[in-house]
This record gives sequence, C-alpha cells and structure tokens, in this order.
Amino acid sequence: MMKGNSHRLPQGGRIDRSRPLSFTLDGARINGFAGDTLASAMLANGVALVGRSFKYHRPRGLMAAGIEEPNGLLTLGEGGRQEPNIPSTMTELVEGIVARRQNGWPSVEFDLMAVNSLAAPLLTAGFYYKTFMGPTRGSWMFYEPYIRKAAGLGEGTYAPDPDRYETRHDFTDVLVVGGGPAGLAAALTAGRSGARVVLAEQDSDLGGSLLSEPSEGAGASWIEDRKAELQALPNLRIFTRSTVFGVYDGNTVGLIERRDHLSPDPKKGEARQIVTILRARAIVFTTGAIERPLVFSNNDRPGVMLASAARTYLNRFAVAPGKRAIIATNNDSAYRAAFDLAAAGLKVTIADLRGEIAPGLQAIAARHGIELRPGNAILDVEGGKSVRAARLGPVGRADSGELRPCDLVCMSGGWSPTVHLTSHGGIKPVYREDIAAFVPGGFAKGQFGAGAVVGTLALDAAIGEGAEAGAKAASHAGHAISAAKPVAPAIEGEGAYAIAAQWEVKSSAHGKAFVDFQNDVTVKDIAQAHQEGYQSVEHLKRYTTLGMGTDQGKTSNINALAIMAGLRDVTIPEAGTTTFRPPYSPVALGAIAGRSVGHHFRPVRLSPLHDWHLANGGRMTPAGPWLRAWYYDWAGKDAAEAYVKEMDLVRHGVGIADVSTLGKIDVQGPDAAEFLNRIYVNGFAKLPVGKARYGVMLNDDGLVLDDGTTTRLSETRFFMTTTTAQAGEVMSWVEFLLQAAWPELKVHVASLTDEWAAMAVSGPKARQALALAFPRTEVGDNRLPYMGALEFTHDGVPVRLIRLSFSGELAYEVYTPADHGVALWEHILKVAAPLGIKPYGLEALASLRIEKGHVAGLELDHRTSLDDLGLGKMAGKEKAYIGRELRFRPLLQAPERWSLVGIECLESDKRLRGGSILFLKDDKIEGHGRGYITSVTWSNELKKYIALGLFSGGLRHEGAEILCAYPVKNEQVRARIVSPHFIDPKGERLYA
Repeated sequence: MMKGNSHRLPQGGRIDRSRPLSFTLDGARINGFAGDTLASAMLANGVALVGRSFKYHRPRGLMAAGIEEPNGLLTLGEGGRQEPNIPSTMTELVEGIVARRQNGWPSVEFDLMAVNSLAAPLLTAGFYYKTFMGPTRGSWMFYEPYIRKAAGLGEGTYAPDPDRYETRHDFTDVLVVGGGPAGLAAALTAGRSGARVVLAEQDSDLGGSLLSEPSEGAGASWIEDRKAELQALPNLRIFTRSTVFGVYDGNTVGLIERRDHLSPDPKKGEARQIVTILRARAIVFTTGAIERPLVFSNNDRPGVMLASAARTYLNRFAVAPGKRAIIATNNDSAYRAAFDLAAAGLKVTIADLRGEIAPGLQAIAARHGIELRPGNAILDVEGGKSVRAARLGPVGRADSGELRPCDLVCMSGGWSPTVHLTSHGGIKPVYREDIAAFVPGGFAKGQFGAGAVVGTLALDAAIGEGAEAGAKAASHAGHAISAAKPVAPAIEGEGAYAIAAQWEVKSSAHGKAFVDFQNDVTVKDIAQAHQEGYQSVEHLKRYTTLGMGTDQGKTSNINALAIMAGLRDVTIPEAGTTTFRPPYSPVALGAIAGRSVGHHFRPVRLSPLHDWHLANGGRMTPAGPWLRAWYYDWAGKDAAEAYVKEMDLVRHGVGIADVSTLGKIDVQGPDAAEFLNRIYVNGFAKLPVGKARYGVMLNDDGLVLDDGTTTRLSETRFFMTTTTAQAGEVMSWVEFLLQAAWPELKVHVASLTDEWAAMAVSGPKARQALALAFPRTEVGDNRLPYMGALEFTHDGVPVRLIRLSFSGELAYEVYTPADHGVALWEHILKVAAPLGIKPYGLEALASLRIEKGHVAGLELDHRTSLDDLGLGKMAGKEKAYIGRELRFRPLLQAPERWSLVGIECLESDKRLRGGSILFLKDDKIEGHGRGYITSVTWSNELKKYIALGLFSGGLRHEGAEILCAYPVKNEQVRARIVSPHFIDPKGERLYA
C-alpha cells in the first residue's frame, strides 16, 4: 500500500522537515512532517486509494486539496473519539492520529461490495423507491433494515465522547471571512482604521490561493509581509482553523474553531472545538472560489484530481502526485498547474477543450516543454486502483481517440465562487456568462464582498477589491478610512481569466461519467431525473441525492444544473440554483452542544431548601428539571419503607413538605380577574379578596393543560400556582395569550417560582403547628377557613398562608421569600416539635394525593379532558373560556372514553404496577386493553395497593372486577374498579 515518502520532493513546500510526524492508516504507520495534512502525507507515501464510493464501491482517490474534497473521507480516532467522514484534506497532521479508510468490506483494498458495480443498472436515481416497494404493501418493512445497514460511509460510535467543547459569544466591528489575498487586503485596510477586526480563515495558515504558489516565490514573500502587518495591529484578531459555517440575521455568524493541533486535554478543561457566536457590525466576504471538475467517462479513477489540487500538493506540501500528467481544461487557470508540474520534472500534456489559446500561455508552455493539444479533451480514463492511461481525442468527435499512458490526470472545468455564506440570508446568486459561474446576487446591509467570491479572478484586481471592501466595512462600522491601492505580487502566468464552458465531454466510451463524486450521481442519473419529471433543480437534488453529501455538492452543483438546463433547453439562470443553507461544512454535534451535556444539558433547579434537605437526611430524586427530597432518613433506610411511615405521620399527626417547585405566577392589572376568568374553566371574576380557588385550564383543543390554585390578594392582584411539571408551559401560554390573543387586556404577569419558598404543613395537627409558629396571627377556622388566604409578616418577613390541601388532610401552604425559606422552615419544625412534626418527601406526597384522588402530572398528560378526569361539573355553563367549544366535540363526550377511576388490588400477595394494561375479567388479554394505571401506591390506611387509572367507560364500571396485566414482568393481578376518592370522600378531614 505504501512506498515510504516515494512521492515527496527533496526540497520546497511549506512543511517543516525538522519535525517528522506519523499516524496510522488501517493499522499501518505513515510518516509525514509538520505542516502536512493527512491527505498530503498519504499522497507522499504513495497511497492512491483513499476509499470506496458510496453506492457502487468504486475505488476513489483524492480529488481536491481543501474543504471541497468528496472522496478522501476517513474515520478518525478510537472509542468515544471515533468520528467518521472527516476530510483528510482538512485534517492537520498531528502525531499519533488513528485513521481508517471507509466503505470497504472486508477492506478498502479488497472490497467485495464492489460487486455493486455489476448491479449498476438497478442502482440508478430513485432505485430504492422503485426496487424496494413491492411485491406487497409491507415489503419496505422487510427491506429497510438491510438498506439502512448498507447506507452511509463511515460508522460512528455509541460511546461517550471524552472531549470537551465550548460555546462562546463575541463581538467585532468588522469580520473578514477568508484569509486569501483579498481577505488579507480587506483586514489590513479595516484594521488600519482603528476598527475592531476579526479575520477568520478555515485553513491552518493565511494566504488562500497564494499558499499554492512556489514556497520561495513572490507570493510567499507577499503573504509573510501582510501577516507581519496584521499581527502588529492590536485591534485585529486572527482566527485560523476556523470555519464560518452560517450567517444569520443581524450580521450574526456561527464560527467553529478546531484545536486538534494543540492536543487539548479535556481533564484540564481544554476544548477540542469551540463554537463562537460572533456579532459583527460589518462583514466582508472574501471566501474565494472552488475549482470544479470536468465530466467525462471514468473521471473518478484514483489519480484523477483537480488541477488546483495537484498544484497545491506540489507547491505547498512538496508532493509530486505523479510522473506523467495529462491536464484537461476549458480555461486559463489550469496552465499554472501545468507550468509548476513541468518545472518539478513531470512530463505534462495539456488537452485544452478550446480551439484557441492565448499566445502568452502557448509561449510559456513551449518553454516548459509541455505538449499542447488545443480542441482536445479526455474522453476516458483507464485504470483500477490508480490511473494507467487516458484517452485523448478532439472535442465533439465520436471516435475512440488516442490512448496515452499517464499516472496523473488533472482537470479544470472553471471556478465556482464560494457564494454559500452570502446566500444564507436568502439572497439568490446570479449567473455571469463571462466566467460561467454564479456570483452573489447582492449583499445585505453591512455586508460586502471582494475577490473571487464576486467573480474577480485576477490577483491584482482581487487584492484591490479587498482593500476597497475593507474600507467600506470600516466606514459602515463608524471608522472612516480611504483604501490605499495595495501592491500585488508578480506571478508568472497570472493575468486575465478566459473560459469556454463545457459541461460534459461526450464520447463513445461506456464508463460512468460522474457529476457528484461523493453520492455516485452520474450524467445518466440526471438524464433519468429529467425523463421522469424531476426537472426542477430542487427536485433533481432530492431525487438523485446530488449535493446531499458531507461536501454539500461544492464540486458538483453547477455542473449538474448546467446539464439539466441543457436537457430542458433553458438557460442556466432559468434553471436556477439549489438553496444554500447552514452549515457550510459539517459541524460536530458535540461542538454545537458545547458544555450543555449531561447535567449541563438542562439546568438542574434546586429548591431554596435544598441544602437543608441534604444536611438533614433528605434523599434527593430528579423531578423534571428539579431535585426534590424523595424521602428522609428518619423514616427509613429506603424509599419503600420511608414513604409509608411519612404517610402515617401526615394522616395521624403533622408533617411538613417542601413544595417550592410549584409554579408561581403573579397576575396584576385592572383586567386580571377577567383574564383569569377566560383561561380557567370555572369562574374567577367574582372571587373575593382573601380567598383561593382551585381551577383547571384547557388548551385550544379542549384538553386539560394544567390545574392549580389561584388566590386573590387584592382587587387587581392574584397569586397563581401551577403544577411543577407544567409551570414553564403555563407561563409561556399566559404570556402568549396576553401578547397575541388579548392585547387589549391590561394585565401583567411575572414568574415568581424562584422568588418564593413554599412548604405544605399537613395533618390533623397542622392548625396547632401553625398556631405555635405564628402566635400573633389568628389561623383558626373563623379567620382562615378552607380556601382562605392571609398575608402578614413574621419577624419582619412577608408570609402568605393559604389553607388548601393536596393530601386530603387539614393542610396549609406557607409561602415566604426564598432567602428566608430555611429560617421559616426550621422555625416551624422547632416550635411544633412537641406535636411530633417531621419533614416528608415527594414519594409520600404523591401517595397521599392518590389516596385522596387528586389528579397530577401522570393524569394531566395533554390527552385527558375535564370529563375524563371527573371535573366536568366545575366548568361554567354560561361563561366563555379557552377550549370550551372543542371540549364538546362528540369524541370527547363519547361514553366509552377512558376516564378516571380508582383501582384496588384484590390479591394481598401481589402488587399493582404503574402502566399496567386494564381488562375486564372476561376479556381476552391482548392489545391495548380498556385502559391503564396512571399512578399507584401502597395505602397504609386501607392496607392494600391502590391506584388511579383511566378506563373505558370510567365509573360506569364501578364495582367491576378487572385484570391488570403487566407484560414486562408477565404479571396479571385481579383488582376492582372503585371511586378514585379512597379516603375521606365527604371531606370531613379537609374541612376540620
């Protein structure tokens, strides 16, 4: 596979020969130098075969040298660091990289899947739609696993990624995207104005196209001089290895910085990649252009590459891609690659599709000993895992041409300006006939362009344009400056750019002519899409998968749409382009997530009493975004033991629970009562001051959104509480209604969830406990009846006391500002200690509510109606409220709907389980049954397992025996349907 550094030139290049490095490819060691990419190191070691193609498993070699590379994708890393489909051309060589070539079985060198080429007639565009849809309606279900297994290129990993990623926010006056000649001129000009400037370049070095010039030439000197000037400006920052992947509203961009070259250590907090959300006052796009391939038979053989890529490998990396090269071109730019290859000792032939060639180019070619064949094209390429020969012939002739031995084929079909970022705001590119390419159709306010991206392909003009754009951007950002005309380096062969567009070389050869190299889309696929009606470029893209790979069609899009335009007999502008969307190049999901993973994915919310619970035996459990006290050590060693004892405490004495997680919303304004009257099904308009009321609100669809209590504190102020689970959604909902549905209402709402600590004091001795806690406040039944509320101060601290119950016992909710929560909690525990008060946790709280028959999150799942929950009678008959009309849809009123029931276990040696499927005792046990258990607990009051559930027909089946099937454990338990109010059905304890 490898022949040492057999293709490395003895001198030259921008590599550091004093720093040898190595990496492994498929287990074999490959040597290179600092400054290499994986691609250049492979090429230097004679690795021509870099992978297999997506669909046909054809051997593929390197085609490009930059971000546009469609073939040289590798899987990098091991274990949790394994990452597939990484362009070897963009991966800087770092010691010890582990790489594997992709898409070959058992290996890329010997790939049995290459048999797919024999089935090529069956694998044309849309083959999966046609081949795998029969013979029966369910056939796709059979085929799908095999298709998915065969799809894709590299394989990812399910192991956790051990690396660290970060997200940052930054600001600048001027952002220059692209560090080529135009970008350097723009950044220097803007920087000299005093503006804050950021220069972002995706490569590891600045210079752009000049990096492909000879390392000792005028271009190299020009780059070093400009870099020195840039680094001397204190107001200018240079971001190399940083790709701007998206441009968004307000001149906001997403920028990803790669730091693999630093070998970041996650244990030290060092990030492997950093995403920066950068906001700029002005943006200058100097993103350059991408050379596009020619389309001819077998143009995908290993050893066929872009002319610019061959030049880059030669001059930047000191790698000779071959010994005998044939260059096919329809434009002037490929001649510079030919001159440099010939100067390096290669035998070069140029097949120029144009009949007429500039005399100056002819003279330089003759001086280098290059064979020049005007009006000729490459008709076919022969070879297997490398190029052996190319067949040359006159353009437009149907003969088989002349077979010429070679080991390198270079192609240049012209240059496509990199318009992707300029189009992210929705401005479509426009076509320019003179360069046979699309350029930006305009720029948003504060955005400018210069150089090849706007179609200026001559070096001197691009540099001047960059300086002018930099001056305009600085001026837009408030820093006036005049652009001095910069001096461009003198480079042989640099000058006017001429092209004669040729989108397809037709010949009598029978090989495949590829348009999209990554997704194996050929000219025949485009013709088939045209024949089958997929003629819009957007339809063409999706039907053939053209441009949908990791390279996003950077080398294929314009060739494809031009070929389709020809088939439709329309102009290229009439055919149009596909839509360019972020990201410009693939971005790792880890980089997008940044530090928002694990516990940082969503903030863990802590009650004001959290530290007290930890210090006093509280065992915590996640409850949505919150950590809540599950149970306490005083009651037992585990939850199963502890919650029963805590329930007994509340049923026969007094307990205190932290309910700070309840949603709390302050509702104020002259129309506050009217607003609440509209969102709750029951009336709130006439609620007296100092009274609370239980309310239920519906969604627009007539299903229950949430329930809770709301207390009227004054004529214009209410204190609303919601369930813990729905607090955020309810807050969003009421804000939406006030802003969009009823903007005329004079109401303001504010979330107080984090502002107030809340505690429930529950049990027969609850009134005694509060009387001891607040001796100066009358808490008796006359002053504080059921659903009454008081506001007062205790030791100068505000307290809200509301008499309501979630447990079914005499109970109160006590609210105080969060900073005083611990003090008030400890005060109540201390003064009520003679009554035996102790804290109880979430498990006991939930079990107490089941005994009383209170619905909660498991029943309020956005699928139940008021009537399903037995709450239909509380809805106002005359007043309007959200969801009223749709609540009475026939299906929501159907008598067989699943509705709330109580369930008691009939087998003392068994238990009920949440989620169990419910059947009548004579039913066949299969399918979804007649309902399911939503909540279950052991009731110490009843000495049996009880549950709440939803059952078809609801309490019309009260007293019926049912079976509770739990297939996960293959269990069936006999039970009976009863009222969901297991204890105190008349409310005698509640109103005590």
